Amino acid sequence: MISIGSFAKLISDNMNTTSIRQQLHSYLEVADDKKIKAFYTLMKSDIEESGVEYTNDLKTELDSRYSSQKSGKSKMITLAESKKKINKILNGRKTK
Repeated sequence: MISIGSFAKLISDNMNTTSIRQQLHSYLEVADDKKIKAFYTLMKSDIEESGVEYTNDLKTELDSRYSSQKSGKSKMITLAESKKKINKILNGRKTK
């Protein structure tokens, strides 16, 4: 688990945005409720101003996909695996 001090160090070490997002995501998955509420309090106005609103259909679909992944019904693949499968499909079309 990452502490607030460690998080500040991450930023000061010039991490790229993608790495920071990954670290934050990992931290939020395991942080205790008190820290989640504190973080939310700090970010609440930005979150509300972002204007991102998801439809109920999208929320339902995302919840379903998340549940399937957590239960093991669906399998995640890496970007490399995904590219390999796509290239195989595309290469198959070229030879026909």
